[in-house]
Amino acid sequence: MPSGAHPVVPTMRAITYDQYGTTDELHLSDLPVPKVGPSEVRIRVTRAGVNPVDWKVMSGGLDPLMMTVFPAVPGWDVAGVVEAVGLDAPEFRVGDEIMAYARKDVVAGGTFAELVTVPVRTATRKPASMTFEEAASLPLAGLTAYQTLTRLNLNANDTLLVHGAAGGVGSYAVQIAKHIGARVIGTASERNHEYVRGLGAD
Repeated sequence: MPSGAHPVVPTMRAITYDQYGTTDELHLSDLPVPKVGPSEVRIRVTRAGVNPVDWKVMSGGLDPLMMTVFPAVPGWDVAGVVEAVGLDAPEFRVGDEIMAYARKDVVAGGTFAELVTVPVRTATRKPASMTFEEAASLPLAGLTAYQTLTRLNLNANDTLLVHGAAGGVGSYAVQIAKHIGARVIGTASERNHEYVRGLGAD
């Protein structure tokens, strides 16, 4: 490299916003490719899930709780292929198809990008029977439902009432509870009654 020359920094495309606001603030940007920490993997994003929390974060609604570094990339749910593995991340190999809940302590490098890094503790292998679309829709809503029912110690002798049973978290909660063997009652708008019954609500 010639004296005084700067190294070429590889870049990726990402959806970003430079200040809090509405979706009008979103635009396509070129950002540096994220570096991989010791216990992280870098994922080439195949699909990213969209959740209500994404626009709440972007509007500044969680600013009292989470620091945001601009330009920020939204998105917490992801499915894709491992492109690089950190020095202390033996759980995965390059080429693995995985999904992850990519929420970090600071709002910055989200999943609405070509590449995203995540701690290995937030990721798991994508089942071969699951599409990338299905995998990207699962982490936030699925984990919320699963962890809630785990804390309730739900069992087959219980009856569970699920409000908003046609929504993201609610629809997973209905299915998980039925798998456990519990009786499930779900509330939803009338237009969604058949959908909720189809999920298994009694």
